[in-house]
Amino acid sequence: MKVLVIGSGGREHALIYKIAQSQDVTKIFCAPGNAGISQLATCVDIKVDDLQGLLNFAKREQVDFTVVGPEQPLALGIVDLFTGYSFKIFGPNQKAAQLESSKVFAKEFMAKYHIPTAPFRVFEDFFDARNYVLQKGAPIVIKADGLAQGKGVVVAGTVNEAERALEKIMQEKVFGDAGKRVVIEDCLQGQEASILVFTDLVRIIPLASSQDHKRVFDQDKGANTGGMGAYSPAPIVTNELFTNFLVTIGYPLIDGLIKEHIDYRGVLYFGIIINQEGIKVLEFNVRFGDPETQVILPRLKTNLVDIMSATSEGQLSKFLKGFVLSWDNRPSVCVVCSSAGYPGDYTKGKEIFGLDEANSVPDVTVFHSGTKILTKDDKPQIVTDGGRVLGVSGLGMNLEEAIDKTYRAVAKIKFEGMHYRRDIGQKALKIFSPRRF
Repeated sequence: MKVLVIGSGGREHALIYKIAQSQDVTKIFCAPGNAGISQLATCVDIKVDDLQGLLNFAKREQVDFTVVGPEQPLALGIVDLFTGYSFKIFGPNQKAAQLESSKVFAKEFMAKYHIPTAPFRVFEDFFDARNYVLQKGAPIVIKADGLAQGKGVVVAGTVNEAERALEKIMQEKVFGDAGKRVVIEDCLQGQEASILVFTDLVRIIPLASSQDHKRVFDQDKGANTGGMGAYSPAPIVTNELFTNFLVTIGYPLIDGLIKEHIDYRGVLYFGIIINQEGIKVLEFNVRFGDPETQVILPRLKTNLVDIMSATSEGQLSKFLKGFVLSWDNRPSVCVVCSSAGYPGDYTKGKEIFGLDEANSVPDVTVFHSGTKILTKDDKPQIVTDGGRVLGVSGLGMNLEEAIDKTYRAVAKIKFEGMHYRRDIGQKALKIFSPRRF
């Protein structure tokens, strides 16, 4: 089987790492890929938004199965295009992808089908939005409607911060057309977690739970990022809580999709918050999370290609007896190494040292996110090529050991301006139980 993976980040590296373990896979391509991915797959220089170029490549190479990593090609309709030419592809179609590509669509969908989420208002006019913020006060959450690479959400602690966020999104247009509309919602307090499921609208099959760390600095301070680290499982997601999640969120969402004639086949990510009022949805992603994928997939024992194939074919009910995946009981931790300045401006092209040494730490895998290979003096060098550069993931017999192994590996990596959080997983240590989902 020839497999094409679309994307260039740590999520795609983790997907390819797991896909390569399938005995049915004979060749893996990745478009466009990165330095780390190139060690497992043939990288092809096609951008993720070049849908016709990707289709032409799949035709030319007779690709059997395509896996879409990032949200942009899904929002542009790559699944509709590929299936129209009878190419097998994993991911939701364009209509279903609106759950992520439009915050307005997602919030209005939840309101319509009584899925618990924060109270919200939608605005197209800057002055109306600002007046609402002045009336409501802070803390308050400002969200650009469209895709913004994980940076379009601002949790404003003060009214001034909220006003500045509105100015950047709606007037300065830092996210382009993604900021034509904004969602302003109440700021919820509680513990956040990520729940990912495979679904073909007939069955919901959960992946292991995880918890992301969005803020750039320790103790959850600083700006929101695409994610600075994660661990799995998330101790707060007990079996009882997951059952409650299915009843109040999972099944109502599937029912709503069916009623709206939206054929959702793929992985669905729920960003949730848990407090005394119960579980509420913060956001949907219509693809694997990043860096959640880097801690979930190293724990997965079931053949990933089989699961994704069954999902895309609407055959999940036939694939798994009891609808349960097989997991390594050991917890996993991922620490993201980023460029100085991220999530703001940063420089590229910094040589990375110590990758082999980090990968030699037992039960540790270094997933590349923003890297590329440059040739200098006839010698190849791996250099930085993005804000989030690497995701270092480690397994341990318990969470403390997983944290220790991961940070031992991180300590072996060096590049100019390298930044990482030093507290990934710490808040879970006291309540961690390996028996939790």
